Amino acid sequence: MSTPHQLTRRALFAGGLSLAAAGLAGCMSNTPAAASSSLGERRPLPPGPLPGVGAWQGKAVTAGLPDSGARWYYTWTPDHEGIDTPDGCEFVPMIWGERDLNDDALRRAKSHGTVLLGFNEPDVRAQANMSVDAALNAWPRLQQTGLPLGAPAVATLGDVPGKWLDQFMSGARSRGYRVDFIPLHWYLSPALRATFSIEAAVDDLRRYLDAVHARYGLPLWLTEFSLITYQDGAHVMPPRVQAEFLAAAAAMMTTLPYLQRWAWFSLPPWPEGPDTALYDAGGKITAVGKQFRSIS
Repeated sequence: MSTPHQLTRRALFAGGLSLAAAGLAGCMSNTPAAASSSLGERRPLPPGPLPGVGAWQGKAVTAGLPDSGARWYYTWTPDHEGIDTPDGCEFVPMIWGERDLNDDALRRAKSHGTVLLGFNEPDVRAQANMSVDAALNAWPRLQQTGLPLGAPAVATLGDVPGKWLDQFMSGARSRGYRVDFIPLHWYLSPALRATFSIEAAVDDLRRYLDAVHARYGLPLWLTEFSLITYQDGAHVMPPRVQAEFLAAAAAMMTTLPYLQRWAWFSLPPWPEGPDTALYDAGGKITAVGKQFRSIS
């Protein structure tokens, strides 16, 4: 993502690329022992993948992040300017796209985190908007940070042969590049919205995660998800439904051993879809936020 006003949403291979450096397992482990040593002592970890949130600067983030209980967060940037990271929470930097392919941004990412997220929705014109070749040519610069490295997070079709992510992963394999895990985004499709049920939405999410993992054999992070449908603008389910979906999706994801982390979109209100927010513009917790806090 770029700025809050431009946010739009919407996976190495079996026998392929190797996992990264020695720190990867500790950074991405689901186990309570590993997580408590890296995230600090605050309260027992929930089962399954680490719950986190997408955030950006502002009053709601500064006050809401510690109150939410999120175990990790990211800002679509290499650092977290203006946000204090609470005890028991971890910041994860991102190289959003070509705008961050410079020595200063890479230095800031390395100094602010222990894991690095790759490009954001390179398959979307309004986001990183990168060709597969451009992303592959830039990848060695991200590798040189030495951090465990997540693939570019595509908006859609991460499981489909020949699409953006599949081309990238094939290119990375042929060039001997390192990809340690795959971040994914999931949002509600128009077809699912037309005949909506919590059960169908959760099942669609599970099927997508299963399919990407089956294709590439890597750990996954789900770095954006909520009940937003993108068709002629953004269409957002009401907070009560968002909260019910979050609870059901989080429960489902505890059954996926390959899923390392997930991040709800989002902590502060997003102008096109404020009903997904954990906290409103005044910093007051929402129904979705209360559900998130009970899970994390």
